[in-house]
Amino acid sequence: MTPAAYVLEYHLVNYRRTWRSSALSTMVLPLLTMLGFGLGVGGYVTTGVDGTAYLDWIVPGLIASTALQTAFGEATWPVLSGFEWVRSYFGQAAAPLRVADVLGGHLAFMMFRVLVSVSAFVLVAAAFGTLRSPWALAVLPLSVLIGFASAAPAMAYTASIPSDSYLAILFRFAVLPMSLFSGVFFPIDSLPDPLLWVAWALPLWHAVDLTRAATLGLNPGLAGLGHLLYLILWCVAGWFLAHWRFQRRLVV
Repeated sequence: MTPAAYVLEYHLVNYRRTWRSSALSTMVLPLLTMLGFGLGVGGYVTTGVDGTAYLDWIVPGLIASTALQTAFGEATWPVLSGFEWVRSYFGQAAAPLRVADVLGGHLAFMMFRVLVSVSAFVLVAAAFGTLRSPWALAVLPLSVLIGFASAAPAMAYTASIPSDSYLAILFRFAVLPMSLFSGVFFPIDSLPDPLLWVAWALPLWHAVDLTRAATLGLNPGLAGLGHLLYLILWCVAGWFLAHWRFQRRLVV
């Protein structure tokens, strides 16, 4: 096993002891979201969106949003705990592990958590009959991509703050706007021009567009390649930023 794999194993062993606390919410939240937004709000959108029933249209956005929110959740308080409260990162750094091993192992665990959450959502969506294409299975690797593109920059931010009071800023000014203005609940074409540019810059919109193409069986064309490259850019930039901030805190 590689050093990063041992770090991943550490997080998996911890999760084996605590998974029951999140198992119910992992299955219930997608169900409540489908009922509330898809059927509740969707009941008022009788014409659908672009010729697609609102429930079918909103599900891929909710899947991508779930990946992003799970990634942010795992990349904030647990990361700060590793620096400030449990201080497990310092113990790992004192072992024969590089910063890249500590960071990579924890990121791998976060992608595991994203994959579990999205898989549960996909199962619920399939039960509602909202997945129109076999390409819907592509949302699983896509969720890992958006998860990495979200978690890596969030880890860099978390490694730069002294207390958890700063995490509220991240959720208020990053996660919430992304969830609202990235085409999850309505087409971004209805946004005013300044906000439209903001939506194009957000990684979640690119993930939503790719996920929607997969679940509806649409051909994303060259735009799909552009979405993938943009998300990969976020992943690479996020990795280097997180590595830099971890290096500053762990290496004296």
